[in-house]
Amino acid sequence: MEVKIGVQNAPREIHIESTQTPEEIEKAVAAALSGTEKLLVLTDEQGRKVLIPADRLAYVEIGEPSKHRVGFGAL
Repeated sequence: MEVKIGVQNAPREIHIESTQTPEEIEKAVAAALSGTEKLLVLTDEQGRKVLIPADRLAYVEIGEPSKHRVGFGAL
């Protein structure tokens, strides 16, 4: 699942490919924004964790699973 995260006062957004379901991501974002959690914690495809302070979240965009690219050229 492709996830784009905007962080306040940061020039670029964070892009990750997560194995979590859209529902799991949405629950994690809701918990972070409601104040029950101080961090938004997501796991990417390689098992690495991405931690973002909840008070710095600008937006979270949950997209479709990305198709794996093959080759060297950009299509």
